[in-house]
Amino acid sequence: MRRTSRRAGFTIVELTIAITIAFLVSLTAYSIFSTLLNQYFGLQADGSEFTNLASQSQRIANVLRGLTDIVSESANDLTVYAYFSPNDTYVSEIHYYLNANSTALYADVTPMTANPPIGTPITGQKVTYTIIDNYYKLPGLNLFNYLDSSFNVLSLPISDENSIKGIQINLAVPADFPTQSGNQEISLQISLRNRKTNL
Repeated sequence: MRRTSRRAGFTIVELTIAITIAFLVSLTAYSIFSTLLNQYFGLQADGSEFTNLASQSQRIANVLRGLTDIVSESANDLTVYAYFSPNDTYVSEIHYYLNANSTALYADVTPMTANPPIGTPITGQKVTYTIIDNYYKLPGLNLFNYLDSSFNVLSLPISDENSIKGIQINLAVPADFPTQSGNQEISLQISLRNRKTNL
């Protein structure tokens, strides 16, 4: 009686096909995972940027809401007398402005010897703070808009600074993860409640 034996196994072609399929599945899974991970980190960075943007806008609003007088104003530049810190004895001369290429927002804070009109700025103690280091200038929109008593935007230049009853602040930073507008934006309006018109 003749006995035949068959050995079980894979041919080289079958192994090549199996390895190729496994590689393609792994590559697809890695691509999907990598895309989702990048989206997650982008959204997390955008969320952090927006939180910082909201915090800085509230900080500027708190300072401007309590200003006692406006020294000078323009679309992207504003100098006021205000308390920069709640512990300040006297107001400071605070100058908000954009750098030359409108990519950063700064505040120069110069303490005063006393409140105006008596006090004078102590220029040797001026400190420059970086408010937003990656500012995004919105096309066609000013950093500051000045509002009348009906909260209508006043045209620049403003001849009578006493007509300014409110200020609109428009801030933005570029988004890490592309959104519909491509940036993070925040805008708020404040009324000037502590302004002294007799300085």
